[in-house]
Amino acid sequence: MSDIHDAVPIRDESIRLGQFLKLANLIESGAEAKEVIADGLVSVNGDVEVRRGRQLRDGDVVEIGGMTARVSSQS
Repeated sequence: MSDIHDAVPIRDESIRLGQFLKLANLIESGAEAKEVIADGLVSVNGDVEVRRGRQLRDGDVVEIGGMTARVSSQS
């Protein structure tokens, strides 16, 4: 799965990083999200992100452990 990103639809204009990780099934729980983000294991658009509350918008690409997901706004 090289440059192909799974598009994950969100209901609103934006979503917090921690919530998106769960929605995209990249992690299993909020506690796990807090841990992997704090450990610097998550990147957004190629940059390491350590803020769980980071607002993601349409087109943002999240990567963790070689898995990627792209935010897709339905609006």
